[in-house]
Amino acid sequence: MLGEIARRRAEEVVPYPLPPAPETVPSFREALLQPGLSVIAEVKKSSPSEGAIRALDPVAASLAYQRGGARAISVLTEPHYFGGSLEDLLRVRQAVDLPLLRKDFVVDPFMLKEARAYGASAVLLIVALLGELTGVYLEEARRLGLDALVEVHTERELELALEAGAEMVGINNRNLTTLQIDLTTAPRLGRLAREAGFGGVLVAESGYSRREELRPLEGLFDAVLIGTSLMKSPDLEEALRALVG
Repeated sequence: MLGEIARRRAEEVVPYPLPPAPETVPSFREALLQPGLSVIAEVKKSSPSEGAIRALDPVAASLAYQRGGARAISVLTEPHYFGGSLEDLLRVRQAVDLPLLRKDFVVDPFMLKEARAYGASAVLLIVALLGELTGVYLEEARRLGLDALVEVHTERELELALEAGAEMVGINNRNLTTLQIDLTTAPRLGRLAREAGFGGVLVAESGYSRREELRPLEGLFDAVLIGTSLMKSPDLEEALRALVG
């Protein structure tokens, strides 16, 4: 599945004149360094594992997240499997004050320029896709003034992320090949990262729906990214408040 999505994204990248980027955007990294476990709330209409989730307007969802206590918002921009778009990112940027993560399958440097132009504070870089090129993309993101959340799922990917100089590491509980979730993945790799001397931002990703599932992350992780369970909730604001506490 990951390879299929990446190939399709690569085929679609055709550089074009971009709109002027915002002069300033709020810092994604600083938002996650606030006390406690920060929540990155995700706007996601569909996914390969769930199919259609909810046809909720991204702006309405983001405003609910902002009221509910999210410290950042993740906006899916992949159109075919997740129902997202850059237009969604732009509209959310115009509506909320929180930092935004462009959540996509970055396979071309032009996608980083798009993220900056459409108002993202940060981009997702997936080590399973970029491999040894992770550091190259990381440097380009920094040059453009973007924070980068470097995503890993295995020990080897964690090693590559740390070698590349990642300042923010996202540990995905979901295996992107099988789509299966194991909530022990993030705590296990998070401990390995800290033991290796990583002092940057740690983010746990995928599979969280209840407050008790977040307890193993406290004191180890800076933030957690939550999407599907929130988008399925009748009241996004209240669902987020219940998780934040």
